[in-house]
Parts: sequence; structure tokens; C-alpha cells
Amino acid sequence: MAVVTRVCFRGGSVGEWRVLRIQTLGGSPLEPVASLNRQERPGPADDGAVWSLHGVTSHQRYVYGREKLQLEAEQAGLGRPKATRAALIPIAKSPAWWDLPQDERRAIFEERSHHISASFKYLPAIARRLYHARELGGPFDFLTWFEFAPEHAGLFDELVAMLRGTEEWRYVEREVDIRLSRSIGPVNR
Repeated sequence: MAVVTRVCFRGGSVGEWRVLRIQTLGGSPLEPVASLNRQERPGPADDGAVWSLHGVTSHQRYVYGREKLQLEAEQAGLGRPKATRAALIPIAKSPAWWDLPQDERRAIFEERSHHISASFKYLPAIARRLYHARELGGPFDFLTWFEFAPEHAGLFDELVAMLRGTEEWRYVEREVDIRLSRSIGPVNR
């Protein structure tokens, strides 16, 4: 059984990550903030956050066994010292996506969009963790967290451009791309 980990992303004036930019690519925007905290197993909110996004890790969906093994072998972990850049990309998919049966979503996700197989070339330079948020009733279905070294920023841009050009992305109704830089100590603005 997969271990469920809760996460809270809090955008505000204080945080471990300095916000470089917030770009709304679809749907309504998030309010501008100077900093972001990513907190697994979140406690009480006492940091004056402007907004909070909650998610949980879950069992891997749409992934076959061989893909899961390959991801585990090639994917880097979070928190690497040189990974001082990050991106939080929350997305919400359309009701049409959720109305599809699981096998059709898998076909769009991998067989036609190649979400997993095309992403392997970006590993281990880019680390990621997917948090599910739909079942928590928040404004997004998924909160995707990426970490990478500054020299891999172009590679990350290439990855997200590739994914946004797929059939799968036609079902994305709301997307916000938040780019970040790790601070030394909390950012106070």
C-alpha cells in the first residue's frame, strides 16, 4: 500500500521559496505572492498565507508496472542541494476528462500523449512529485512540484512545452505556472 503524504503549499510574504513569477495559462489566477512554503504533513497555518493549496500523494495512476520500475530507477529525489529552482504547477482538468473511463484516460495520457515515455529524457535532472487534490475539494485536481538546478531551467521549459502540446492538455481548464528560487533562510517581504 502506498504511503499517503499530505502537503500544503502556502503562498504569502514569508517562505523557503522566493516566487520569480506566477503565470496563469488557463482559468482564474492565484493572487500574487512573494514567497512560497511547501510543507509535508502540514500543521496549523500561522504564516499569514494569502492562499493555501492542499494535496496528497496517492497510488500511481495510469502507470504500468514496467514504467513504475523505470521511474523509480531514474527519478531523482526532492531536496537536492543543487536543485535551487522549482516550479509548482497546479492544474484542473475538465469534466469531460473525468467523464472518460479509466482506460480511455490512460490511452490519452500515455499511448497518444506519451506523458510518461517522453518525460524519461528529462530524468534525473528534473525531480517531481505529484499530489492529488481533486478529492480534497480544492480548486485544482493536481499539484505538480518540480525541482531542478538553475542550469536545467531550459530543459524544464522544454518538458512543460512538450506536455502542453499533447492531446492530454486539451482537457486542462485551469493551469497556473509558479516559478521559484530557493532562499537561504525565510524570505520576508
